[in-house]
Amino acid sequence: MSIVRYLPLVLFVVSATLSPGGATTLATASGVQFGVRRSVPLLAGIAIALASMAVAAAAGLGSALLALPTLRLAMRAAGSLYLVWLAWRIARSEPPHAGRSVGRPVGFAAAVWMLWHNPKAWAMTASAAASFAMLSDSPWRLGAVLGAAFGAGALLSLSLWCLGGSLLARRLSTPAQWRIVQTALGLLVAGSILPLWLD
Repeated sequence: MSIVRYLPLVLFVVSATLSPGGATTLATASGVQFGVRRSVPLLAGIAIALASMAVAAAAGLGSALLALPTLRLAMRAAGSLYLVWLAWRIARSEPPHAGRSVGRPVGFAAAVWMLWHNPKAWAMTASAAASFAMLSDSPWRLGAVLGAAFGAGALLSLSLWCLGGSLLARRLSTPAQWRIVQTALGLLVAGSILPLWLD
């Protein structure tokens, strides 16, 4: 089987996971606030959640979830409330100081929960399952291919965004600079809610 066959999927996953959005903003904000090492549970949670959603989409669950308007509305509402809370937390965070705790990063389970409540992520993985169904004659094999691609792509792209945030934090030398960056990141996370409601 030729690897060229998988190139369109790779390009789709790279563009979908690397482009700015709620998850990439959270990864950047976590990198700014906590550094890369302490952000690993967040990054892993989002990557595993996206991989599991791709597997579920290949099995048909993504399309079924999106076909139920009440469930889609509940997912949007729950995801939006959580993102508002995270945006507030990010915008109001204080600069990290040596020897002083500035809170805890978003954990693995919270990252999974957040992504599973994102109808846009379900739509993206369902679209990928439909678009790349020809890559396998079995939904389970297709799920494995999509899950591996989305999981690896998300982990790589989120790590880059988180590293960028960590490098940015090193450039922040005053409380005013810190407030500007954290407020901007909080607003970006809050702004990422809008696409959830515009379909």
